[in-house]
Amino acid sequence: MQRLLRHVIAVTLATGLAALSAPAPAQAASGHGDRFKRVAYFIQWGVYARDYHVKDMDTSGAAGKVTHINYAFGFVDAAGDCVSADAWADWQRPVPAEQSVDGVADAEGQALNGNLNQLRKLKAKHPGLKVLISLGGWTGSKYFSDAVLTPEGRARLATSCIDLWLRGNLPGTAPGTGAGVFDGIDLDWEWPGSAGAEGNVIRPEDKRNFTLFVTELRRQMNEFDRRTELTAFLPAAAAKIDAGFEVRDVFRQLTFATIQGYDLHGTWETVTGHNGNLFTDRHDPNPVKYSVDQTVRDYLARGAPARKLVVGVPAYGQGWTGVTGGRNGLYGTATGPAPGTHAPGSEDYEVLAKKPGKRYRDLRTGSLWLYDGNEFWSYDDPASLVQKAAYIRLKGLGGSMLWSVDQDDAKASLTSALYGVLR
Repeated sequence: MQRLLRHVIAVTLATGLAALSAPAPAQAASGHGDRFKRVAYFIQWGVYARDYHVKDMDTSGAAGKVTHINYAFGFVDAAGDCVSADAWADWQRPVPAEQSVDGVADAEGQALNGNLNQLRKLKAKHPGLKVLISLGGWTGSKYFSDAVLTPEGRARLATSCIDLWLRGNLPGTAPGTGAGVFDGIDLDWEWPGSAGAEGNVIRPEDKRNFTLFVTELRRQMNEFDRRTELTAFLPAAAAKIDAGFEVRDVFRQLTFATIQGYDLHGTWETVTGHNGNLFTDRHDPNPVKYSVDQTVRDYLARGAPARKLVVGVPAYGQGWTGVTGGRNGLYGTATGPAPGTHAPGSEDYEVLAKKPGKRYRDLRTGSLWLYDGNEFWSYDDPASLVQKAAYIRLKGLGGSMLWSVDQDDAKASLTSALYGVLR
């Protein structure tokens, strides 16, 4: 079965690439009637060093090719409440005309500024586009375990999140100032019951408490507005799935879940590997062999409905330097992470696409890498995302999720590749 699936995907790759230049159906830009979810994360801190703004999603064409934007991140604080991670970027920063979706600068004294006002403008320009607030992330998950430890804590956190992000009661503003920006909540607790960032609170009870919290949050969201969507970002590793998630019960409460399809290998390891290979590589020397397909099968085996599984894909690469040995650098030994624009060992697709070096593609594993004799970069390009999108269609899955849209190029090439197949 797996061989057949690989063959069909390889055959459809050329067809999918041709679809990238095909005219879009009229309904697709609005998001109404889309069979597949096409989710993209927008990072709030992108307005600083990255100089990436909500308007850039519109000018690149990305906004018309996604169904959901996940706005990252809101945090959970030590008191067990939802809080903004950066109120200045979220709703306080006056946006100048050249950065504004509609070309109109924020006026002095207006109620809502920043990214949230721009997201509201973007939704007005693209009817049907949904925006979800993502809670947690790698650096914002420290207090989740404490917050959901008791029934009272779970109820408090749910009420707090709905009040802040859905009712739009933003600190320092009039009640309801942020209402209508967000259409739901995305939970990015990394990770219940297992290690995430250093210092995170972790308990064995997290697994059950996550289910109880999702149930309470869904209940309160239904009381607020049954149309609101509740999603979650879930890990790739089977050990983390089993440590933190009652899969069947959790999925009953979720609109859909995005599953980790990247960081399968990275520069925390001294041997190079694939960042987000679609299929397991039989040459992989690691004792645990990760792949997108393996993760999908792990969730299906634990009771997740296929139609609610949205596969995460990366708009960045993992890179090593001082690489010797391996197969064209693959599974070679490295001396450390390669230099990156914003962080060592990580680079945006738009930079990698122009980087010199020889590229190698393996259709059997759905992987691409670049090796120049010293640096090794594992990343996805439009062709590899077409292959993954074909897999999503053939498996009857829910769609795709891109982390993160600011790392795509100015033509939204990765976003367009997914859109060309998943519509």
